[in-house]
Amino acid sequence: MIDILAPLALVVVLLAGWEIACRALAVPVYLLPAPSAVWTSLMQDWPALATAAWTTLSMALTALAVASVCACTLALLGGLSPLIEKAIQPVAVTIQVTPVIAIAPLVMIWTGLDHPERAIIVLATIVAFFPIYSGAATGLRAADPDLKRLFALYGADRWQSLIRLRLPSAIPALVEGHKVATALAVIGAVVAEFVAGSGGAQGLAWRIIESANRLQTARVFAALFTLAIMAALLYAAVDVLERRILAWWRGR
Repeated sequence: MIDILAPLALVVVLLAGWEIACRALAVPVYLLPAPSAVWTSLMQDWPALATAAWTTLSMALTALAVASVCACTLALLGGLSPLIEKAIQPVAVTIQVTPVIAIAPLVMIWTGLDHPERAIIVLATIVAFFPIYSGAATGLRAADPDLKRLFALYGADRWQSLIRLRLPSAIPALVEGHKVATALAVIGAVVAEFVAGSGGAQGLAWRIIESANRLQTARVFAALFTLAIMAALLYAAVDVLERRILAWWRGR
């Protein structure tokens, strides 16, 4: 109980201090709105913010699904052939270390300037790809050496060894990679929305840009609060899914 009450008490104290300081110093709302003004904006704009949150979330989940398929496929191909793994690894690292902002203009051109949502999904996919690939590749290499020798002794080919030994052994690393990638997919989608800078995909980042341009600072804070809640709920859902998958894996 103390683990929950302590952070809640700290949040209440910080919000109370913020509210008192804004009222006492008569800070303009466009500069720094009080928590009460942010709450009012959140209630008034909730339908638009909820729609924007769903737009951002749907693009992030689509990017996560695409990244998962691509990364797992390449990791499995690398598991079948060390030559393929050596060829993929430098390309994957290069994609990971390339800033999304740097390649965003090219992606915008390739996917069509009239369809910014496609560019956002592609950019978020690039951000989410490496954690899944790295987790899968590491997990496939981490199979028990004694079991590898046992499979070789009984004449198992590469495919049988991959499916029946290495892939089951990679489940924990694969799940952890997806957990990290989920958070990165949301971050990638938000950053890509900022980079796209178009109203064609009106997610939360677009709402923040639009509100900031109009000096609706309270609405900016409301959008940030909505984004934080969305990310926290998504992380909690992935955490529960991770626990259940690992519990099944340990008890199989």
